[in-house]
Amino acid sequence: MVNANRIAAIAALGDPVRRRLYLLTAERPVSRDEAADAVGIARSTAAFHLDRLADEGLVTVSYRRLSGRSGPGAGRPSKLYAAASVDVSASIPERHYDLAGDLLASAIERAERDDVPVREALATQAHEVGTAIGAESADLDTALVRCGFEPTADEGGGVILQNCPFHALATTHTALVCGANVALVRGMAEGAGDPRESVLEPRDGHCCVRVRPASE
Repeated sequence: MVNANRIAAIAALGDPVRRRLYLLTAERPVSRDEAADAVGIARSTAAFHLDRLADEGLVTVSYRRLSGRSGPGAGRPSKLYAAASVDVSASIPERHYDLAGDLLASAIERAERDDVPVREALATQAHEVGTAIGAESADLDTALVRCGFEPTADEGGGVILQNCPFHALATTHTALVCGANVALVRGMAEGAGDPRESVLEPRDGHCCVRVRPASE
């Protein structure tokens, strides 16, 4: 499943007025009054759309007195909106090539630093990153969803991963990417405190990794 927050953020920019306001906040922080004047809409309408952008994480909010004065009589601080430093994109099925790129680049640096084969460095890097993701998540399923694996419980108490977030890379560099995948998922399980084991079990239309009960 595609990250719902990402889809909501993209949907928020589908409205033409909201999109114009977002582009305005990318130029400079603006107040509700400034935004309304620049776009030619009512202040209440500008406030509604700006707050929607803030709710979706597309803009940040700060407060500042525009008069430059302080103390009694200086007036209330204005609410200012500025575009957040985020990239907004989505794909169906969900892909995470940014994560794959970071793992590969970090693995190359690790291999050069530690004088080890790149594949070994990649497995170590993927496991460490997976452990961190698992530790930050409520459980293993949450960590897997976060990275786009689309986990589905199977009848034996394991988990089938319906999606490969690195699909294009796995298609052309199967052994390398699948090795990183299993190390990543093993790390997630370790970080989340899940006793099940992650194994390579390729099947058409699914990720190459399956999570199964440790006794299986």
